[in-house]
Amino acid sequence: MSIKILVVDDEADVQPLFLQRFRKEIKNDEISFDFALSGEEALQYLTGHHSEVVLILSDINMPGMSGIELLSKIRHEYSVPPPIVMMVTAYGDEENHRQAMDNGANDFLTKPLDFNLLKEKLKQITE
Repeated sequence: MSIKILVVDDEADVQPLFLQRFRKEIKNDEISFDFALSGEEALQYLTGHHSEVVLILSDINMPGMSGIELLSKIRHEYSVPPPIVMMVTAYGDEENHRQAMDNGANDFLTKPLDFNLLKEKLKQITE
């Protein structure tokens, strides 16, 4: 079963990194990725694709809409089925963690991303 993951990050170099780190899974049709460079772009994408997206990986610190605001909007507007949302930030402080969890995040990861840990978490989701 292929799961679709939407990665939301304002850094464009995140996209080739994910495609490289998950090359095998993408080739085996286990995972597919879509990318958004902002919270606004992610919401626009979800308008047409929310039922396809199983997991959203979102950066917290982005210009414009923050990842926390995006998370809050996703939780209010897309409840059926609720996507799994993991927040990613370089600033793994308690305040960001508390806000992410208060707004309904399923998990919290810190940058630089540990791709082995992320793959383990994805494995748990698909099992």
